[in-house]
Amino acid sequence: MKEYNDTVKFSVLISVYNKEKPDFLEKALDSICNQTLKPDEVVLVKDGMLTQELEKVIDREQDKFIEYNIDFICVQLDKNKGLGIALQKGLEKCSYDYVARMDGDDIATDTRFEYQLKYMKEQKDISVLGGYIDEFGVEGEIIRTKTMPLEYKNLYRYGKYRNPLNHMTVLFRKKDVTDVGGYKPLKGLEDYYLWCRMLARGYKIANIDKVLVHARLGNFENRRGGLEYFKTYIRLRILQRKLNYTNVFEFILGVTVTAMVTLSPRNVRAGLYKILRKDKK
Repeated sequence: MKEYNDTVKFSVLISVYNKEKPDFLEKALDSICNQTLKPDEVVLVKDGMLTQELEKVIDREQDKFIEYNIDFICVQLDKNKGLGIALQKGLEKCSYDYVARMDGDDIATDTRFEYQLKYMKEQKDISVLGGYIDEFGVEGEIIRTKTMPLEYKNLYRYGKYRNPLNHMTVLFRKKDVTDVGGYKPLKGLEDYYLWCRMLARGYKIANIDKVLVHARLGNFENRRGGLEYFKTYIRLRILQRKLNYTNVFEFILGVTVTAMVTLSPRNVRAGLYKILRKDKK
């Protein structure tokens, strides 16, 4: 595929905290440098004080970005404040209207930004664009591909019950995200809450049918379950209702499904997530 030549500039937004693994962060940043269409700046938020090993990786990578004429901006938070606050602080420092999200332990496919910028330039009514992810535990060994609905009308319905976008794949128009208040704290669901606010306000989202990111799976079913996670999800369901994004029936159904999944025993939850996340293996 030929490089998509265009004068549109864009930022990449990353948040890092002290439990990140240095080698994972290095590979994530390298995958940005290796893009066929490179960003104009990277905004990296240090969510609290980092380890010396992480700081060394950031220093080395910053030199690489300078070689590619990519601005590398670090935002230091005095203590760990969580993803929602960290991303909002970083978003405020992003210089360009297009902003791409990356996680500090994932690997972007080489043509990710090229495909997304081309799509967003052609589809001017789309505010946020995501895509598929390949999930892996060991590099080179894909466990499954997490696909998503593609079109706005399907995503609008889908978002009432499940997160409609793979957060680490999104590229969005900063103005539209800022218009609904940007990122807000809601532990583990910061992005989902943002998409709900956008959909409730009439902004359109979409996915493309391409794998854009290789994502480290981790212990997903453990992190996405339990009483505390259930309580947070119920907060989101209440917020959806207050936004008039869901009606009473949809609210009740959403709470019921959430309880069934998040409060199930761990082995049952693992099986449910295997189905819900469209395991291709």
